[in-house]
Amino acid sequence: METKEKKDKKTDISYQRKNGWELIDDKDKKNIDGFSYDYMEFLSKSKIEREFHDNSVELLKSAGFKEISAYKSLKAGDRVYVSNYGKTLFAFVIGKNDLTSGMHIVGAHIDSPRIDIKQNPLYENTEIAYFDTHYYGGIKKYQWLTIPLSLHGVIVKKNGEKIKINIGDDDSDPVFCITDLLPHLAQSQMKKTLSEAVEGENLDIIVGSVPVNDKDAKEKVKQNILNILNEKYSITEEDFLSAELEIVPAARPREVGFDRSMILAYGHDDKVCAYTALKAMLDADKIPDYTSCLILADKEEIGSYGATGMGSNSFENATSEILNLYYGSYNELSLKRLLKNSWMLSADVNAVLDPLFPSVSEKKNSALLNYGICVTKYTGARGKGGASDANAEFVAEVRRIFDSNKVVWQTGELGKVDEGGGGTIAHYLARYGMQVVDCGVGLMSMHAPMEIASKLDIYMAYKAYLAFYNDRRK
Repeated sequence: METKEKKDKKTDISYQRKNGWELIDDKDKKNIDGFSYDYMEFLSKSKIEREFHDNSVELLKSAGFKEISAYKSLKAGDRVYVSNYGKTLFAFVIGKNDLTSGMHIVGAHIDSPRIDIKQNPLYENTEIAYFDTHYYGGIKKYQWLTIPLSLHGVIVKKNGEKIKINIGDDDSDPVFCITDLLPHLAQSQMKKTLSEAVEGENLDIIVGSVPVNDKDAKEKVKQNILNILNEKYSITEEDFLSAELEIVPAARPREVGFDRSMILAYGHDDKVCAYTALKAMLDADKIPDYTSCLILADKEEIGSYGATGMGSNSFENATSEILNLYYGSYNELSLKRLLKNSWMLSADVNAVLDPLFPSVSEKKNSALLNYGICVTKYTGARGKGGASDANAEFVAEVRRIFDSNKVVWQTGELGKVDEGGGGTIAHYLARYGMQVVDCGVGLMSMHAPMEIASKLDIYMAYKAYLAFYNDRRK
């Protein structure tokens, strides 16, 4: 028979996740709303990658960061950023330890699923003017119909002049829209599968319907739109050939629920991780032990291809420039040692279990709303195809960092085996031999025009990345 003393010495050796609201203290509860408000404000003016890049640069500058060309040498405490074509951004805080001992890297992406304008977009059909489009990333096409849309991006003229476009987010702006069939005439459409009911070539936005007062014009509505654009922006139709214009929802981020505990917004994937990582770097130790590095990457949603994607050598090039300024010369062996000895959190979102669609998830291995930042040991699909599978030793280090800094965190996969899957930028850094694990905020309605995230989970992402930047290792 067990004595009372033996019973008292017993500890619970089982693992039980708990809702974060039951774990946090009053200080965290107070900080969550303020942090969420700042995030919503930043996100509302940073809907596309160029805007997120530019607004991040402004925050970095205000915190003492300088563009790399401003430095002739680097030492501990220096704060540097490197821009890659205005769409990818790298920032560094030089640490106390020798650079070859490695960096602490948090990397997110700042592009989101959207609809792009084609190079030759403007046309008229039955006296209605449209922009022809090509969707970007993995979307459910039907979700983009009949909602207010805004137009963002740049038009670059032959002389190099760059014209920034942002139409639809101000209350005084017009918006744009993709139409849908009325139910009365949609019998054939509604018999199709969701993926077939709306064709990609039919995601064209209405841009006008008033004809120009010119009897010689062949397409009077189209001509009227060209006249309006020429008057406001001094552009011609040919200038669309060198433009990057993106269609995104015209809605601002909003609080969700009577308790205001969640945020509904466009672009949580992956700007929620990008913003929390950016804020963590700004608030981290002025001179960390290990050099801190922030990656804000473009093109992840389409495979990280191109000069601004992580599939390019842009990060390696930026890090080489840092090495050159730090040591006075570039050494390929030093670069390889630096990258191999680095630790990285691949800051990307995961899917929260949606109780309205439970069949696609396995509950005990799915992220839950309000249970904190989600660590995803491996990604990929089916038999872990294409996965970046983190080493157990590194996951243990991440556990240590989060637990010692009172970060509410959980683990999760992207759906049941053979049901889902996905990828991040993790494997582009893991190829250098560095330790990498995916770690980000769980979302509901991921890749929809408007996604839902928990305020608590967002704040815990910030705490997690901050703790990671400040960690001194064992």
